[in-house]
Amino acid sequence: MKNKLMPQEIIEQKIFLIRSQKVMLSSDLAELYRVSAKRLNEQVKRNIKRFPEDFMFQLTWEEVKSLRSHFATLKRGQHVKYRSYAFTEQGVAMLSSVLNSEGAIQVNIAVMRAFVKLRQILSTHKELAGKLNELEDRVEKHDKDIILIFEAIRQLMVLPEKPKPRIGFHPQPIGNR
Repeated sequence: MKNKLMPQEIIEQKIFLIRSQKVMLSSDLAELYRVSAKRLNEQVKRNIKRFPEDFMFQLTWEEVKSLRSHFATLKRGQHVKYRSYAFTEQGVAMLSSVLNSEGAIQVNIAVMRAFVKLRQILSTHKELAGKLNELEDRVEKHDKDIILIFEAIRQLMVLPEKPKPRIGFHPQPIGNR
């Protein structure tokens, strides 16, 4: 069944790279699941054993500040009271067992598809980078070969010097006298 709740592109924009992991923030997930961030966090805390560190972690204040400066999510004069949680792909999958409404299930499916699509895109970029490096190596070798060819051509283009006159008696041919 196609998800009609949230376009895939919106979900993809809410996946961030933090601590070298692709994550979604609790506030964004709460918005997608159409629950308050407080309710989402309550459910997570009630089921904290389901969320080890590789599924979810709390942002540091520096990370919160950095994200806020990138996205300016708060209005002027407001302050962040709580540090957000960041959920990895596995953590988002685990949320489906904690938030078990029909809407939450549909959103969860869409989020899982977004993570998979992002992984495929990154894989394609890695393959492309490898091929680019291979091509660069080939071009470098060709550059060296081309330089050698040009040097050989230049040597062939050098005009021979005027022949040096021979020392000694040079008889002239009989017909030229």
